[in-house]
Amino acid sequence: MHTLEPYYAWRNHYVASEDERSPFFGREYSELEYSRLVYNHYIHPQWDDFGSPTLLCKILYVDYDDRCAILEFIGEWNDCLYNDIALLKRNVIDELLAEGVRKFVLIGENVLNFHHSDDCYYEEWFEEVTEEDGWIALLNFREHVVADMQAIDVDSYFALGGELAELGWRTMTPMHLVEHVDGCVNERWGLLD
Repeated sequence: MHTLEPYYAWRNHYVASEDERSPFFGREYSELEYSRLVYNHYIHPQWDDFGSPTLLCKILYVDYDDRCAILEFIGEWNDCLYNDIALLKRNVIDELLAEGVRKFVLIGENVLNFHHSDDCYYEEWFEEVTEEDGWIALLNFREHVVADMQAIDVDSYFALGGELAELGWRTMTPMHLVEHVDGCVNERWGLLD
């Protein structure tokens, strides 16, 4: 897992550590010091810690004018033991919401497992974005992770599956990806007629 870096080809569009409005503004990263572990696996030092012992993220892109953000994740999403959604919501998402972001693309190719608890933070986040024509889309999450989310109906707060399950997003610009996902979400949920 130490070789899995966050996607870096969009750094010419956005760098969270250089964005004064980002929850990760001013962070400094090492390319040589691998000190962060998820269980007994070292994680690449470019990932951002938001308080969870098992899940890390990277804000790949934010456009405040278009009110959208793209986040990539690695690790185990564990609400049962560590309340990861509460940590993510309070330490990252709430700061982006305060800046007007209402469309979230969550990339989960490197999310290995999902362990549930209750859905109150998912519901809160969903209500906050949808009251202003926003959405939360899950992109390329593993099939068994989506199945675990569906088993407790957490998936009702996200747009997922179909084309979003295996989208080749790395060939797109960040705004093209957001526009593409927006089209999928609107087709599915009928949000913006």
